[in-house]
Amino acid sequence: MNKDIEIKAVIFDAYGTLFDVYSVGALAEELFPGHGKALANIWRDRQIDYTRIRTLCDQYIDFWEITKDALRFACASLKLDLTDDKFDKLMQQYAHLAAFPENLGVLDQLRAKGLALGILSNGTREMIDSAVGSAQMDGYFDHILTVEAIRKFKTVPEAYQLGPDSFNLNTNEILFVSSNCWDACGATWFGYQTLWVNRADMPIEELHVTPSVIGTTLNDVFQLIKD
Repeated sequence: MNKDIEIKAVIFDAYGTLFDVYSVGALAEELFPGHGKALANIWRDRQIDYTRIRTLCDQYIDFWEITKDALRFACASLKLDLTDDKFDKLMQQYAHLAAFPENLGVLDQLRAKGLALGILSNGTREMIDSAVGSAQMDGYFDHILTVEAIRKFKTVPEAYQLGPDSFNLNTNEILFVSSNCWDACGATWFGYQTLWVNRADMPIEELHVTPSVIGTTLNDVFQLIKD
């Protein structure tokens, strides 16, 4: 962490960081008793796997379509009967994920400090707009950046480059916040100051890179923000 460089903007990952991707587990449990947690976990893992495979093979489809494919795989792997009705309900739940409880308070404090705020996500603009609206976060963000512009998913450098290009700042003047360690590591390699929000008490990825700060909630952004 470079305390001599003043952070002028904070960019958040969306899924898992601002919005709880595992909150779909409650509905999944209701639809598939005894399988909700497993379904949510497999769905998320396969979703991320598909972004990587498609980026490596230059076979882009948008994140909404990937999320559909990952849900179908998750149900097939658990041998669950995914009817059209259950599919639609789960996808609509994903479009309106629960936000983490500290989010609005942190965003308010960052705004009060005069920092520019943004989101940088693999999701589509429509997905992010829906999630932001559901979480009552409208008006907080100066830029909502999605990889639709480059047709590749994080952690490619082109995805992270959207931040400095949009905010017109040097990369090290931006704090990138993610609850996904692989994402925080990719952003650190790229040159951002970074916070990994380790909500699930997971071990750090064995990638020979360490985020600037490791925390447990969004409140830990203030470890990197000067008073």
